Amino acid sequence: MGVDLLNIARSGVMSSQSQLGVTGHNIANVNTEGYHRQVAQQSAQQSQRIAGNFYGTGTYVSEVKRIYNDYAARELQIGQSAMSQAQLRQNKLSELDQLYATAGQAIPAALADMYADLAGLADQPDDTGLRTSVLNAAGQLADSVNQMYAGLDGHLGQINSQISSITGRINDIGAELANLNRALSQSGGEDMALLDEQSMLIQELSQYAVVNVIAEAGGSKSIMLGGSAMLVSAQSAQQLTVADGEIFPNQTQLAISLGDTRQQINGLHMGGELGALFELRDQSLLPAMAELDLLALGLADTFNRQQAQGLDLTGQVGQNLFHDLNDAVMSAGRIAPMPQNGGNGAISVQVSDSHQLTGDEFMLAYTAPSSYSLTNNNTGAVTPLTLTGSRLIGAGGFELSIDAGTVADGDRFIIRPSAGAAAGLGVALQQASGLAAASAVLTPDPANGGDISLSLAAILDRNAPNFPHQGAPLTFAIDTAANQYQVFDATGTPLGGVTGFTPPAINAYGMQLEVSSVAGVTERFTLDLTLASGDNTNALAMARLNEARPMLNGRVGFTALFEQSKQDLGSQARGAQIQAEAAEAIFQQVQTRSDSLSGVNLDEEAANLMRFQQAYQASARIMTTSQQIFDALISSLR
Repeated sequence: MGVDLLNIARSGVMSSQSQLGVTGHNIANVNTEGYHRQVAQQSAQQSQRIAGNFYGTGTYVSEVKRIYNDYAARELQIGQSAMSQAQLRQNKLSELDQLYATAGQAIPAALADMYADLAGLADQPDDTGLRTSVLNAAGQLADSVNQMYAGLDGHLGQINSQISSITGRINDIGAELANLNRALSQSGGEDMALLDEQSMLIQELSQYAVVNVIAEAGGSKSIMLGGSAMLVSAQSAQQLTVADGEIFPNQTQLAISLGDTRQQINGLHMGGELGALFELRDQSLLPAMAELDLLALGLADTFNRQQAQGLDLTGQVGQNLFHDLNDAVMSAGRIAPMPQNGGNGAISVQVSDSHQLTGDEFMLAYTAPSSYSLTNNNTGAVTPLTLTGSRLIGAGGFELSIDAGTVADGDRFIIRPSAGAAAGLGVALQQASGLAAASAVLTPDPANGGDISLSLAAILDRNAPNFPHQGAPLTFAIDTAANQYQVFDATGTPLGGVTGFTPPAINAYGMQLEVSSVAGVTERFTLDLTLASGDNTNALAMARLNEARPMLNGRVGFTALFEQSKQDLGSQARGAQIQAEAAEAIFQQVQTRSDSLSGVNLDEEAANLMRFQQAYQASARIMTTSQQIFDALISSLR
């Protein structure tokens, strides 16, 4: 037996043809997304022993491999998630920044107009036209706040819609990956087109969330999202679901369906575009809405208080300019029970001083038998509360009341004291004559300790005997230990004996007063309720609110509070831009490394094409030579 030259040549031709086929396939798919370069692994056939020597018998293609590197793929998925998250966050923050730069300009402008009109009213406090201008400016200010809140709420709706849309696409990808796992297991995990499709879907999935890939037998891959949600397990796919928030419906929540059960998922931990949407909503948009609510609450509280310190054109105590702080339209969504609560307690939130509020969120917790605590969810500070009757005392700037039902051990409530104010802010005063430009003089005695506060609630009858007109002020000595009072005229002469009252109201001499006390003591107050034409002192006080800093415990004014929100979002937008640029640069580096490993290089494939073509031609030449030798051998035997 001799060397089989024809079969050797034939094996070379067949192997070169395979190499040319793989090279051509690579070239044809140079622009195919998700394609991984393939190579034909060529090996020598077993040698043959002839006359004591070993002779080669040719070659064959032992394997066609797909160039794939698990580490490079993992690095690419991580880079994709980081870049998608950063880019989406940048885009959304830029939109919010643009909203503040356009619609947001109306609020400072409306505030400036209102202060200007109040200054004009102070010059001519009896002018009806100027009073109407002040009311119109107040309405414009309320409308500006309402519109700004509507814009932010619109962004919240868009975010919830995008969460739903992305979740739907994730479920579609999960179903496709489960089907691919099934098909790969049937093909033994060797179908490279299916593997490429699988890799491409996983790469797309990493755009929406952080992906953890678990390799299974037969080419199958299980997929976990965000490190906690198993989306694909071998050949079965779970469903990611979206639902209204259990506590606040407008805060969409995620869950994963596991058979008949649903497991809640923290969207902030998902990464990718989903994580960006939850991060933007919870850490940027909702705080901005809370600060706008706080601004609206502060505007209503401050101007309503100043109105209450003055007298209108009819001589009555000034009524609310804006809706009351605790009106239903200003307080929607202040408190929400946790879904796990066992009791049926109905609790309400009453804001007493908006200037003490910070826009923070709180958690009210009850531990039997009688322990109530309030935790600031923003700072972690815990404040014990005291139950007095049905009221929980001790929170800064607001009080809680148990209106009905029973609070069970372990019950918790989320509290947002300023919620709803920006959407509900509106002008309550209907008549321009109701603007309290004049002042009602109520002077505490210098010796008072500040344990009692007295306010004028209403003027009932200016013609009542001893009504405190100009030159005839009245001094009230109020004893909150015995709930009694005595009144003295300008000379210090008692106008009657000691009289009892039912807290908090005192009705005397044509007026109604309200008393609040923190201790059982006696303190004195002098009242002069003269109605003088041209009195502008309270109008001046309202105009000077432009210079006041009532918000955040006296730290900032209204315009500064709004500008602070605007600047915070602007800073976040600029930071997000830098982060997005950095994430994109990192991803491009990773992409380049991955392409160098598994991508098609046309120059390299062109060189291979020439090399394999030459090998094919050489093997074919061997076949020709073999045929010629065979023909010569046959001819020699004739």
